[in-house]
Amino acid sequence: MIAVDLRNANGGESSGPLAIDRPWDAYADDQLGVMDHLGIGEFMVMSFCIGGPFIRNLLQRAPERIVAAVLVQPSGFRPEMPDLSYQNNMKGWGPALCERRPDITMEMVDAFLTNMYTKRADFVYTVTRDFVRSCQTPILVLPDDVPGHPYAVAMETVSLAPNAEATAYPWKEPKELRAKTVQQVHDFLRAHKPATAAR
Repeated sequence: MIAVDLRNANGGESSGPLAIDRPWDAYADDQLGVMDHLGIGEFMVMSFCIGGPFIRNLLQRAPERIVAAVLVQPSGFRPEMPDLSYQNNMKGWGPALCERRPDITMEMVDAFLTNMYTKRADFVYTVTRDFVRSCQTPILVLPDDVPGHPYAVAMETVSLAPNAEATAYPWKEPKELRAKTVQQVHDFLRAHKPATAAR
């Protein structure tokens, strides 16, 4: 298992340029670059929150490499709160980043987040519905329904993608249902493990 330390994340140890003109693709460059460096061709991915848009972007950039994906509580665009992701990051992520990195200003953070969220204010931020319809990768979604993780968007992606499925919702409580959901994730990943990785 490989956990990604995202560049410039609060609490992380990786830093790098603020890719204002291509925010999502810069993260994908990092993620794919790690796998290239390790010599890993095919792999499965699992993510929480913002990892949903990250995975969608990876599926678009390198569909032949990702054999299965699990999206847990994925982020998405909520039209009744159109600037939610932008505002959350301007308050929570941007100031802390600028404090650590004197070379980065809040004006730069604003431009970065505008390109990341505001200019892509639709659906899952990184890809279109047409792409999701065409995506053949097996996908399991664990939906949520808080402001930043809209249930409607999670379930729309499940209905559009030809090889997608969802767990029960809600899935965290009671404890027995949570255990059943974790088992469903394990079964899904085992079922789609690349033949070269089987032991």
